[in-house]
Amino acid sequence: MKQFISFIKKEFYHIFRDKRTMLILLVMPVVQILLFGFAITTEVKNAQIAVFDPSKDVYTQFIKERFQASEYFTVARELTSPDQINDVFKYGKINLVLVFSENFAENLLTGEAAVQLISDGTEPNQASMLTGYASGILNVCRQELAAMGHAPLSIKIAPEVRMLYNPQGKGAYNFVPGVMGLILMLICAMMTSIAIVREKETGTMEILLSSPVKPIYIILAKAVPYFILSVVNLATILLLSVYALDVPVSGSLFWLILLSFLFIFTALALGLLISTLVNTQMAAMLASGMGLMMPVMLLSGMIFPIESMFEILQNVSAIIPARWYIEAVKKIMIQGVEIQFVVKEFCILAVMTGCLIVLSLSRFKTRLSS
Repeated sequence: MKQFISFIKKEFYHIFRDKRTMLILLVMPVVQILLFGFAITTEVKNAQIAVFDPSKDVYTQFIKERFQASEYFTVARELTSPDQINDVFKYGKINLVLVFSENFAENLLTGEAAVQLISDGTEPNQASMLTGYASGILNVCRQELAAMGHAPLSIKIAPEVRMLYNPQGKGAYNFVPGVMGLILMLICAMMTSIAIVREKETGTMEILLSSPVKPIYIILAKAVPYFILSVVNLATILLLSVYALDVPVSGSLFWLILLSFLFIFTALALGLLISTLVNTQMAAMLASGMGLMMPVMLLSGMIFPIESMFEILQNVSAIIPARWYIEAVKKIMIQGVEIQFVVKEFCILAVMTGCLIVLSLSRFKTRLSS
């Protein structure tokens, strides 16, 4: 029995000695339960809405105040023309537009007042939730107005719901851009990092470095096959999306492909950086798998709305390249916007790519000289 206990103690010593293993065993469950329990939720809160109110009477003001007081909505903008409705969605900052009919106060008493709820259908689940919340607030407003004697009990404020870009509410419109970001990130970053670390782990990297080929060409030779495979996967996803899932490429195919190439370079540079930080294939797989797949799925807006997260998580999501890629793909592919509406995403990905390449090459050169 003493020998058995000694072996148990030895195994504990081995576990406690490996800090990375302790991090996975003890810290990762705490992080995941906190994320899923408090920070990550499918419930939409603090959604940015715009209002077009040609009437501007006391009743429309009353309804807007109720929307502003709700935990689900924040009135971010007042529109002056119905022509502005499409533009506010293209920038990706507005989730819902509340449109009042003209002479709302007069028509409310006759039952002819109309309210239109226009939502962004690129995220159908979120759009359905928002229109449901908005319909509930309008119903409460009707009851309050009737209770205060400002309107008869029989009045109705039945909203007309309209979903832009995805009138059928197909889930594939939201699913396809997220899968594109996830697949390209994993293939490029994970496989590139594992391929380079494999050479170091087996000792063949020293042989390669002693050859007349410059180190930069060795790295490029490792990255080019995964770039080509990523391009093949990109073409496959787009073809399946259009012809199998009926998800159209509404915008410029040229800009969509250029954006995807930029994101592939970002992921390749990230994989190169990971390869300079670890020495074993298992560590590279954990770093690229757990360190990239989980943030992409949880914090990029692929599944959970970013607006509903805590502010600190929203700031963390800003450094995840897949977030900006997915947002840009939705704008170009689903909404069909012009290039000026995705300049921000292009610039952020370009800066991230440049920083990752510089950092990776500098660390790789340092490791070569050591």
